[in-house]
Amino acid sequence: MYWQKRFDRKNTDEDIEKEILAIREENKDFGYRRIQGELTNRGFHINKKKVQRIVQKLGLQVTSFTRKSRKYSSYKGKIGKIAPNRINRRFNTHIPHQKITTDTTEFKYYDVSDKGRMIIKKLYLDPFMDMFNSEIISYSISNHPSAQGIMSALNKAISITNDCPYRRTFHSDRGWAYQMKAYSYTLKNK
Repeated sequence: MYWQKRFDRKNTDEDIEKEILAIREENKDFGYRRIQGELTNRGFHINKKKVQRIVQKLGLQVTSFTRKSRKYSSYKGKIGKIAPNRINRRFNTHIPHQKITTDTTEFKYYDVSDKGRMIIKKLYLDPFMDMFNSEIISYSISNHPSAQGIMSALNKAISITNDCPYRRTFHSDRGWAYQMKAYSYTLKNK
């Protein structure tokens, strides 16, 4: 009987829900703490736990500051053979295409879903840069960090730098993709 009576009960938080929706419409990146502060400024004195419950009920959680939005790190431990550091912090050179450096970079951008919510999406850039003049020789962009993108950019960089009369050195942070057998095999053969 208790639950049957509760179904017929009027929603007592209807005014608060409308005010929270209005605040969220004005400020897309407000979480429950900032919404609670804005409600206090507008004359509603409500406990933060109640505001958090209502925000969760309405599905208005902010996703831009969650644990999954941390910075990308390509380090996954020792996977393959790690090449020795031949650059030793000597990043400058006077010979074009002699020293090439690379790293994977993560970029975040916001997109609007079908329901009108802001969604964080990520792109991964794998550039190969000449240390002679800081020119980007080749690059690949993908939706997730992949060996295929790195290998395609590596092959382009190798073909562009074939004109160097000296031994070429490809320098990286020795992340998982740069420890792959295919990556080191390609460098040794070329």
